[in-house]
Amino acid sequence: MAPALLRRWRPPALALPSWPWRITWTYLGLILFLPLGAMLLKAARVGPVGFWEMATTPEALATYRVSFGLALVASLINGVFGLVVAWALVRCRFPGQRLLDALIDLPFALPTAVAGLALTAVYSTNGWLGQPLNEAFGLKVAFAAPGVAVAMVFISLPFVVRTVEPVLRSLEREQEEASWCLGASPLQTTVRVVLPQLLPAILGGVAQGYSRAVGEYGSVVMISSNVPFRDLITPTLIIQKLEEYDFEAATVIGSVMLIFSLFSLLVINLLQVWGQRYQGNQA
Repeated sequence: MAPALLRRWRPPALALPSWPWRITWTYLGLILFLPLGAMLLKAARVGPVGFWEMATTPEALATYRVSFGLALVASLINGVFGLVVAWALVRCRFPGQRLLDALIDLPFALPTAVAGLALTAVYSTNGWLGQPLNEAFGLKVAFAAPGVAVAMVFISLPFVVRTVEPVLRSLEREQEEASWCLGASPLQTTVRVVLPQLLPAILGGVAQGYSRAVGEYGSVVMISSNVPFRDLITPTLIIQKLEEYDFEAATVIGSVMLIFSLFSLLVINLLQVWGQRYQGNQA
């Protein structure tokens, strides 16, 4: 009878406290949801026609092309070189590796205005890199569109490196060794065995870097000429609208950036889910 009683007995359910999730919703509501919701509601007051007109002015469209287009270029560049950097940190041993690993996160800690000032000093027409590029190729980096792209590359590089690095560390070397035993070259092994497993992490890092580059202001405003229809970015346009007391236009353009950010987060989450499923299928 004792074993039967033990089988029927169940431990009482633990009463989990309800205050953590209540505090979570309250805190996020006050800090995150309330300000963003207020901005969207204020932008909605102009009506659909007014919203479309303010969001699609020639000046605003030009800034979208600069911000979104150059951010895409910067994220693709980081997708390639970020993979190379992550590979070097994981698979190679070289002098100064620990120092380099620590410096990768410098764009996270460095104030963006300081980063823009440093990039401007290096890539200006009198800078260490800007002067040779200007004299040899006639390429003006600072106070032009290339300078905006350089700043976006600088601030978004860590996203790709830190996203790919843990996945690369977790890969089983036995798969690569099996590929070598079957006669595949190191290049074929990298392309056909390693890269497919790293692809979700690479895409996730590129998407995160792209979202970060689109919203960058501090470093870009220092290295850009901020001239409309040339290299003016969308965050700078919002600041200019506020200085002109055109609060409705600033709110509408800010809402466009917010909608884009939400869409970017959706894409990033989908890539992460796909990556987890892909790794689960591989396992």
